[in-house]
Amino acid sequence: MSTQTTASVSTHILDTSVGRPAEGVAISLAARSGHGAEWTALGGSATDADGRCKDLPALPEGTTHVRLDFETETYFAKKQAEEQQDAPRVRDSGAFFPEVAITFAVVPGEHFHVPLLLNPFGYSVYRGS
Repeated sequence: MSTQTTASVSTHILDTSVGRPAEGVAISLAARSGHGAEWTALGGSATDADGRCKDLPALPEGTTHVRLDFETETYFAKKQAEEQQDAPRVRDSGAFFPEVAITFAVVPGEHFHVPLLLNPFGYSVYRGS
């Protein structure tokens, strides 16, 4: 039986367009305590070289919903600039999804790992382990 009174959250990002972790993506975390309650910004972090964000803030007691906001526009702009140093321009410079916001419900005492599979023109998420 778990003695934790709050849920915990972690995430990672895989850039499926290259089959590698997405490094340097800023992530912010917000929480609320019930449907319709105001969101409280808790802080954020960024993905490491393995695409993981290991230091997201703890969730306050009573959290029922969590929102992860991924800043993808900066990541893709940097990636595209690096790719185009020695290559001709092949697509527009903007990210189709400049940000990805994922909202999900949590249960006290459980851990929620929410991976983001990302490419320039689509994404998917799932509850991992």
